[in-house]
Amino acid sequence: MKVKFNGQDVELEGNPPQVGDQLPKFKLFNQNDEKVKMAQLLGKPLMLSIVPDLQTPVCSTQTHKFNQQADHYPNATFVTISNNTIAQQKNWCAAEGVINLQILSDEELSFGYATNLYLPNMGVLTRAILVTDAEGTITYEEIVPDVANEPDYLAALKALEKLTSRVDE
Repeated sequence: MKVKFNGQDVELEGNPPQVGDQLPKFKLFNQNDEKVKMAQLLGKPLMLSIVPDLQTPVCSTQTHKFNQQADHYPNATFVTISNNTIAQQKNWCAAEGVINLQILSDEELSFGYATNLYLPNMGVLTRAILVTDAEGTITYEEIVPDVANEPDYLAALKALEKLTSRVDE
């Protein structure tokens, strides 16, 4: 599969998982440098927001938008995954005030290779959204065709709403 990155067509590592597939096993690291395995994220519907680099404007915007939505869905888990180092993620979260979702590092590329959402020629994850049910079955996926563009937030949130109820403030 190809996506656009800086105006060029670039190839993903392989074929990403699709709706109906089980989320593959992977490991990430939280801001305390603790390993987080895929199974630890399950048990509630899961919104995975995948970004190449938190320190860029589109990735920052994407993470902020899901951070703002997370508290409306107490029965779901919101996670942003990037290739940034743990230190970069910590600094970004502290500077940006992001507290409602987990930011996990795929610096070791376990997630990128397991899901085939890695762009080997660019050295980063592609921009994507995956929504799973509590057991890890993918119910929604969007691989953004141009990494410079934002995902379809409303479609992702509607997919999540099918799995859990939204709580309005």
